[in-house]
Amino acid sequence: MLSISLIVVIVLALTFDFINGFHDTANSIATTVSTRVLTPRAAIFMAATLNFAGALASDKVARTISKGLVDGHLEQYVIMAALLAAITWNLITWIIGIPSSSSHALIGGLIGASIVYAMSFDKIVWSGVMDKVVIPLFTSPMVGFLIGFALMWSLYRLLSPFSHRVVNGWFSKIQILSAMLMSFAHGKNDAQKSMGIITLALVSAGMISADAGVPLWVKISCAIAMAIGTSVGGWKIIKTMGTSITKLEPIGGFAAQTGAALVIEFASEIGAPISTTQVISTTIMGVGASKRFSAVKWIIAKNIIWAWVITIPFTALLGAGITTLLKPFF
Repeated sequence: MLSISLIVVIVLALTFDFINGFHDTANSIATTVSTRVLTPRAAIFMAATLNFAGALASDKVARTISKGLVDGHLEQYVIMAALLAAITWNLITWIIGIPSSSSHALIGGLIGASIVYAMSFDKIVWSGVMDKVVIPLFTSPMVGFLIGFALMWSLYRLLSPFSHRVVNGWFSKIQILSAMLMSFAHGKNDAQKSMGIITLALVSAGMISADAGVPLWVKISCAIAMAIGTSVGGWKIIKTMGTSITKLEPIGGFAAQTGAALVIEFASEIGAPISTTQVISTTIMGVGASKRFSAVKWIIAKNIIWAWVITIPFTALLGAGITTLLKPFF
């Protein structure tokens, strides 16, 4: 039977998934909207549908979250604290329009909450944190930048015999496919974080075994929550992602989305909960830099990078603080 504390964790996890959906809508559709390939309404509907499909496609990232970062069981209030830290950070960055990582917000909150709960660093599986979080934290944005740069540079050279108008005409259609791929990849990686957290809570409550995997009802619930959140949309972040970093045309939008989707799909296959926000941001930067480095508004990029750098430390401290406040009540 579900306890009240477990129900609260599930509700908070689905709330996080919903907020993740509207917070990270820009990841998959900003370039499509900014290049006027799709209307915002059509783009959001497409993203919501494919986020749902992607969320059901795999559970490798969810398994990393549920048993690859923390050793042993946790009290439900510790998981609550991690979720509250991540939700708080997502709302702060959404309000000010800065694209940050929902994934790293959740992981940071979980690490901070677990350390305070155990009063020790031994609760954390540091090898898992290093292999699945820290290394991808640094490598995935760099790979995204390089792929965006190389793909855009190659397309420029390959299509140079054709007129600018003809090329944009082609890619105004082709970019819809890249947006679909990006939306699917986003759901496949991002929705699984909440699946993993709910599974961790169920294991900690003794409802399922650690090796049982993600229950089907958890997958469907998280997929629906993210799809609904995506349908709401995060317009401030869409503006930052789609127009503030660099000016994009349909061919550039295609290169950015395709490059990002490839990186995210690879990460999902190895179970790495990477930041889809980081990856699409850096592929957009790479696309802009392939024209000339001055085409990228590096001041905006610097603000985004700072948000990436401070997300895990800030949410770890927030998770630790919330755990300290909740502990006397449990």
